[in-house]
Amino acid sequence: MITTQLSSELSHTELPEVWRPEVQLQLASGENVLSALEVDLDARLHFAKGLVLLTERRIMARAPGETVWQSWPYTPDLTLKLHDHAGVGHLELVNHQQRLGSWRFTLGQNLLAIRLSEKFTALRDSFVTQQPIVQSEDHICPTCKAPLEPDQDECPICTKVVHTPPSTWTLFRLWRFAKPYRWPLLAGFSLMLLSTGAHMIPPYLTMPLMDNVLIPYQNGAPVNTHLVWLYMSGLFGSALLAWVLGWGKTYVLALVSERIGADLRTTTYEHLLKLSLEYFGGKRTGDLMSRIGSESDRICVFLSLHLLDFASDVLMIVMTGVILVSIDPMLAAISLLPLPFIAWLIHLVRDKLRTGFEKIDRVWGEVTNVLADTIPGIRVVKAFAQESREANRFRVANKHNLAVNDKLNKVWSLFSPTVSFLTELGLLVIWVFGIWQVSKQHITVGVLTAFVTYSSRFYGRLDSMSRIVSVTQKSASAAKRIFDILDHVSSVPEPANPVKLKKVEGNIALREVGFRYGNRAVNRGININIKAGEMVGLVGHSGSGKSTLVNLICRFYDVSEGAILLDGVDIRALAVSDYRRNIGLVLQEPFLFFGTIAENIAYGRPDATREQIIAAARAAHAHEFILRLPQGYDSMVGERGQGLSGGERQRISIARALLIDPPILILDEATASVDSETEKEIQKALDNLVTGRTTIAIAHRLSTLQKADRLVVLDRGKVVEEGGHDELMAKEGAYYRLYQAQARNVDTDLDDATRKRHDD
Repeated sequence: MITTQLSSELSHTELPEVWRPEVQLQLASGENVLSALEVDLDARLHFAKGLVLLTERRIMARAPGETVWQSWPYTPDLTLKLHDHAGVGHLELVNHQQRLGSWRFTLGQNLLAIRLSEKFTALRDSFVTQQPIVQSEDHICPTCKAPLEPDQDECPICTKVVHTPPSTWTLFRLWRFAKPYRWPLLAGFSLMLLSTGAHMIPPYLTMPLMDNVLIPYQNGAPVNTHLVWLYMSGLFGSALLAWVLGWGKTYVLALVSERIGADLRTTTYEHLLKLSLEYFGGKRTGDLMSRIGSESDRICVFLSLHLLDFASDVLMIVMTGVILVSIDPMLAAISLLPLPFIAWLIHLVRDKLRTGFEKIDRVWGEVTNVLADTIPGIRVVKAFAQESREANRFRVANKHNLAVNDKLNKVWSLFSPTVSFLTELGLLVIWVFGIWQVSKQHITVGVLTAFVTYSSRFYGRLDSMSRIVSVTQKSASAAKRIFDILDHVSSVPEPANPVKLKKVEGNIALREVGFRYGNRAVNRGININIKAGEMVGLVGHSGSGKSTLVNLICRFYDVSEGAILLDGVDIRALAVSDYRRNIGLVLQEPFLFFGTIAENIAYGRPDATREQIIAAARAAHAHEFILRLPQGYDSMVGERGQGLSGGERQRISIARALLIDPPILILDEATASVDSETEKEIQKALDNLVTGRTTIAIAHRLSTLQKADRLVVLDRGKVVEEGGHDELMAKEGAYYRLYQAQARNVDTDLDDATRKRHDD
């Protein structure tokens, strides 16, 4: 059998150090701990620490809040059950006669609990059959020391950590967007090369101008007018040529960079729209808006301005270096002395700037998140008089942003003057050594003048490049945040070879459907058959899994287990957009876009005629109130439809669903947020809507589902009852209790016996 030493080989992630002395006292001689799980909830679901251990001989446990250890030797009838619900995991140790132990834990421990359960089965079977379990050191994670299965190459814990390369390299991934413009880019960089070469001419002409004209004239010789005009023409011509080439390369590269930025924004937004609701559930609106807006704009500015300057600086430095060496190698070597120090300083500061700008981006996301929360919810803010609280939230976020920027500015404020000082020092060295060379008549005054001019440009460009480090790291950070979106793979993937349904009948079948949201099991083992044209009502307490089931049918999420079939075809085999075009959805809180009434009704069918829009509004009992608006169907509604009442918004939502004429209709608490009078109007509209369609309706008010052909009662993510209203009332079971509770206007849970029966 495996012999894992408690002190060294057992993963510290499984057995915390604080437990080791106590566990050591409980072990018999030669007994070793092979797996452990720290449970953190007691029987009342209060936080408390406990421990479950596996050795090669037995399972041991100390329940949370207790001091006594219990143990059970491995026997053939011993079973360890693992299940979870609503964020709480549950381990049960049972035999044929009774439950021996029960431990609860938060789902952060779920992976270790799964390993413990699997290890228990292997150890029990090994103990009963006396066959050893062989596990080599090759199947232990070298990082966290957690045990791996024989067919596992990667540790599921360690691989959750995403190792990203230095973000500067992320900028090279922008070539994907630059590739379609490679020929204009090549033309722009060719113009840049020629422009930089044109800038190299004037300093070179100063050497003969100084040695052949000015110095001889100072020594009494007459001015050579021909040479003066020749050199002046050369200086003017090179300046004019540099201007023309500079204008051309700036214009061409600016046009290209703007198109790259536009393509980047469009691609990111299109990819964002294809991601599942699961992705949006973990993101803040302000953060996503910041990435697509300000981050892409920052990249565009970098490509159009700073990258151009950087490339120009590199070319200027290379060309200047070559010219300096060709003029005087010794003086060139002296002039380049500060270069290694500047390069080392840039390397030293770069990483600090990169991490600093990444943190600034995250903190700025906090500021935009406050705005994204507060502005759409301004009515709630004012209703509860929380203006000062929200202002304080913004003040705190803004102060945090200021503190992070101040910290980074300390680094930058020291770096930039240091580089400037080293460049000035380099020029001073050139003057000192150059004057000494002139005094020894090794070089002329013209050569020294040209050298100083070129060196000034060299160090000026070097100083400019050092400043671009800041901009580069900002852009790299922005690119990383955008590629975080582009690299995310939707959890609702498109099929490689989608099946096409010629005509959708509307038969829906759920086969052993289960769904987990992260570590939390929401639905389990659901089997429902819905015939074409049938109306099925989903009922149950809040949190029973009704809305999640509707999200699965709409394929906003994909099932974790089982399958959902439409007319006998797994919906995962259908193209997502083609499938959803067959579904009309009416939500509890209808969302209207900023625009006209007509545009909102025609949202799912933009090519609809005005007659079709009006017909849908009439069927939804919305035509009358629309005509009372100032511009009728052309009346503008505010953001999210704030200019309309809840009932009016809901009827427009119903008209929107009617217009696309879907074979499948889903009503998610469509009348939950309105008064009784408005509910009657909406119910009339819904009666028109459900006719001839497969309808799945969720309603908190059970009275609104009495027209349903069948009711499905959910509890804790499972189907507990199914049948018509009268049939379920006659059973006096779960549905009967729900109905009676509503009649008494109280909230009650299913009785413990019903829960336990269906949990088992």
